Amino acid sequence: MQEREDSAHFHMADVRHKRITARRAVAVGELNAGAMAFAQIVERRLPKGDALVMAEIAGLQGAKNASQLMPLCHPLPLEYIHVRCEPVGERHAIRVYCEVATFARTGVEMEALAGASAALLTLYDLTKPVEPALSIGGVRLLFKEGGKKGLWLHPDGMSEAERAHYKPRELPRLDAVSAAVITLSDRAKRGDYNDASGPLLVERLRALGAHIHDVELLADEPQELATRLRQLAGGGTQLILCTGGTGLGPRDQTPEALAMVADRHIDGISELFRSESSQHTAMAWLSRASAVLVGSTLVIALPGSAKAVAQGMDILAPVLAHALSMAKGGGHA
Repeated sequence: MQEREDSAHFHMADVRHKRITARRAVAVGELNAGAMAFAQIVERRLPKGDALVMAEIAGLQGAKNASQLMPLCHPLPLEYIHVRCEPVGERHAIRVYCEVATFARTGVEMEALAGASAALLTLYDLTKPVEPALSIGGVRLLFKEGGKKGLWLHPDGMSEAERAHYKPRELPRLDAVSAAVITLSDRAKRGDYNDASGPLLVERLRALGAHIHDVELLADEPQELATRLRQLAGGGTQLILCTGGTGLGPRDQTPEALAMVADRHIDGISELFRSESSQHTAMAWLSRASAVLVGSTLVIALPGSAKAVAQGMDILAPVLAHALSMAKGGGHA
């Protein structure tokens, strides 16, 4: 019998080109103990000792050893682990939470699940001498944060108490922000190819709640762009995102157009973009992505490729709302 060539083909996910971001995950599960065992657990009088304290210790160890338990799980330097056990009297259950956080290229959901599972198994082990009819259930990821997908919440939802305790962080919204998107490309303007970057910016801005009132495609003419930026800023547009014309080519002159109309340069935004993008590719350091204020209108010029635009929005989305607030006179965070 011929063995399939791919039958033993396993590999860890290649995360070398992902950005290092703040990651957090919380997992939850329950031990159903029954009335008699539940009372002994919460009163801390089980024969083997204090199961709640030992479960929390075991949860810490479980999270730290996730990569040893699961062969394809990346070993990560965890920066925070917190395990808590909450008695649920009406169900005679112990509800276990494991929160894990770090800065890494990949998430910590498996670490959180390993921690919760180890805590639950320890509760089981310490309780079975007084009640063998135990069950573990409902082990799931409550939510995770970080990476390009941002916040993910389990479809089963969270209680108000869980939300209040863990405060899952969504990307700051741009609700009611007046925005415009401008693509700069001679070739796209001639019809040589269809612009993909502009529509992607529109999609990402709308997902954050922004109101897109103007979407344009212009040739790489800095004077024409400068004129249009003045018009949009004068008309009350709060945010203008440009894509294209930020490279080293002879016709790449978008930063020059921004300089023509700038009241203030925001070097930190362009430095942030290049620094974070360099985790994807060293070519990011050749980008002339830039940001300026025209009055109180924030104008940001991103590269022309759809991939760079997507990465750029992942990088910039967390700071856009606060930048716009400050431009209008709001305080620092």
